[in-house]
Amino acid sequence: MSGAAPSRPPLQGVRILDLTRLLPGPMCTLHLADLGADVVKIEDLGLGDYASPTVREMINRNKRGMRIDLKQAEGVQILLAMCAQADVLVEGFRPGVMQRLGLGYEVVQRLNPRLVYCSISGYGQTGPFSQKAGHDLNYCGFAGVAEQNGTPSGELALSNVPMGDLLGGTMPAVMGILAALFDAQRTGQGRHVDVAIADGVLAHAVIPQAGVHNHGHTPAPGGDKLTGALPCYGLYPTQDGRYLAVGAFEHKFWAQFCALLQRPDLAPHHIPATPELNQWVRQEVAAQVASQPLAYWSNLLADSDCCVTPVLTVQEAQTLPHFVARGMWVQVQTAQGETMTQMAMPVQMTDYVFQVQRTAPQPGQHTEELLREAGWDASRIAAWRAQKVVA
Repeated sequence: MSGAAPSRPPLQGVRILDLTRLLPGPMCTLHLADLGADVVKIEDLGLGDYASPTVREMINRNKRGMRIDLKQAEGVQILLAMCAQADVLVEGFRPGVMQRLGLGYEVVQRLNPRLVYCSISGYGQTGPFSQKAGHDLNYCGFAGVAEQNGTPSGELALSNVPMGDLLGGTMPAVMGILAALFDAQRTGQGRHVDVAIADGVLAHAVIPQAGVHNHGHTPAPGGDKLTGALPCYGLYPTQDGRYLAVGAFEHKFWAQFCALLQRPDLAPHHIPATPELNQWVRQEVAAQVASQPLAYWSNLLADSDCCVTPVLTVQEAQTLPHFVARGMWVQVQTAQGETMTQMAMPVQMTDYVFQVQRTAPQPGQHTEELLREAGWDASRIAAWRAQKVVA
């Protein structure tokens, strides 16, 4: 997949100015860059984007990088001039910061009416919490989502996949930008896209909200059919401390799984009639799964179709033939000469083949190139460098 030449990148010709850092914003612009947009990662001359080096390398590929001091008037003028030639601006500051810098939506919109201006923040541009600091776990906490991530014993759990940042921030931003960009192409009018991470994660809490509607409250952690209430849907430890993911919701899948367990007597109890029966079925399945290591079950399940699978590590997923066939892994040579395995773009479409065209830029790597493209000459760029307006 990565070795084929791309034909028609769907976002080719779209210029995006990315003022974000850490995870939600850079992941958003990564997806857009992977679809062909020319993303310019803009950092300050101080700490810049302080994501870890490995994360930074993974989520800033296919972008160009420059550094501007937006606290200097000349830096603001540089960015405004670039906004005049851009299609999208994405920022992730606390609400009000861009206005104080002289770069608020109203200013940019007057300069370039067709520009799509996306603001990603924890709680949005309006509302009582708009100025409140937070991180992924806080947004999930306020949205009632953290309360739903738990075990049947009632203990809440953390996830190493930040649901708030990605499900609540990244994907709504991608959705909003693409929708507004599509409309701007038709009407010539851009929009201010206000993405609140807390809103985004809340909007996806469909199953817990259904519980509120049906019962007046959300199920306790581990007490819903998706979190362990039923023996047919859950995680079961194997003999060697690994896990099977049993997702046999439908009776036909449960019956097949019971046959593989050599326990056809459990098949009638797909949804046990009593709590006592429920507990007994769970214990019987757990004992059977725990009697063999994961490799045994993986081999046994390889040709089955019962919605039961091994729980793999990310390292194992890298060699899974399915993901390899789908082209979901790419080998990237970093600027430091290191070979890094990265996830590919998760969208495939006709007439376009994903490719890593650029490794993640070093801070300011393309500053001069971008300023020259914008029309400034070498003497002006040198003067700005001397004044530490750019780097």
